Amino acid sequence: MPETFEVGLLGHGTVGSAFAELLEERAPQIEAITGLRPRLGGVLTRSRGDFDEILATADLIVEVMGGVEPAREYVLRALRAGRHVVTANKQLLARHGEELWAAAREHQVQLRFEAAVGGVVPVIRVLQESLAAAHIDRVTGIVNGTTNFILSEMARTGQTFQEALAEAQRLGYAEADPTEDVNGADAAAKMAILARLAFDTPVHLDQVAYEGIEHITPDDLEYARDLGLGLKLIGTAERIDGGLSVRVHPAFLYAGHPLASVNGPFNAVTIESPAITEITLSGPGAGGPQTASAVLGDVISAMIPPASTPETSQRLEIVTDVESAFYLHLEVDDRPGVLARVADALGSQGVSVKSVVQKGLGEQARLVMVVHRVAESRFFAAVDEISRLDFMRARPRFIRVVEEEFGV
Repeated sequence: MPETFEVGLLGHGTVGSAFAELLEERAPQIEAITGLRPRLGGVLTRSRGDFDEILATADLIVEVMGGVEPAREYVLRALRAGRHVVTANKQLLARHGEELWAAAREHQVQLRFEAAVGGVVPVIRVLQESLAAAHIDRVTGIVNGTTNFILSEMARTGQTFQEALAEAQRLGYAEADPTEDVNGADAAAKMAILARLAFDTPVHLDQVAYEGIEHITPDDLEYARDLGLGLKLIGTAERIDGGLSVRVHPAFLYAGHPLASVNGPFNAVTIESPAITEITLSGPGAGGPQTASAVLGDVISAMIPPASTPETSQRLEIVTDVESAFYLHLEVDDRPGVLARVADALGSQGVSVKSVVQKGLGEQARLVMVVHRVAESRFFAAVDEISRLDFMRARPRFIRVVEEEFGV
């Protein structure tokens, strides 16, 4: 009989149940690869199982229960007991990753987390292994499939945000409570993890500035089409003047950007480095079977353990005032001199206009423009000045624009 490898499972929801089925189905292939036959031992849920009993017999713990506590307590106890751990819990890692990685190093066990970011997109493994020696300048990603589906549907059908969200929930792409998806918090946690790995510096969730998509309107997407743009919720981590900026916000992309064509519930991450120029990884970002597949890949890796996630070797200052281009939407009175006064307000802060479209007449008059890259603080000051002009009928709306295009 082959030697068995006992796997304890914390959580038996959509991902946990899919993982249990996949582990049993693939056990013969895993045995052929590792020489060990994995077997599901105990399962812990709210209504059944005992963690101490599961820990006593397990060689590895899989945590897919979600939330920060008691997941953090269980993971720490498992690591300190000398057990490998595989987790899909991005909030746990974004808030307590350094503590958990330190525990894994101290007790010489594996803490693996590919499924925490991007579903089956293998970006964690690429950053930790394939590009471990690369000097990375920027990581840009669509790391939340729910919001990408919603924005894709709004662009495709003209639906409102609420209508597209309801469709995402009907199809199972959005949770009953989608708050952390649509407000950007889920993507922010994932970008904190990616930034930590890409730039070898501690990054806590609280250091990631994020905005959601709740305020996006069909008008924004219609005008964007006129300007040759498409809208995504973008996470960015990049080096700026010796520091690090990590942020999540809606952003317009030109067609030449590798993320521009990623639609529906898909995720994609672009990594830029002088050594490689850029690579983009894409694939399904959510779903029980997809996430379970990534978890199982980590289990197999832990059965043949390499070195654990190393301690960071530097601490980069977090940069908050970055440069960006912007889409600017203004609802104005239809009268002479409006455009000139808007241009004056922008010019006073050094903001220059790249393109402008005027729509409607009378009470429907709108100015829609794209401005060149400028420090965000200067653009925000110009927007505040514009909002006080007497012909404005509503607060200005704006969305960042990513100007980079690759391969064009």
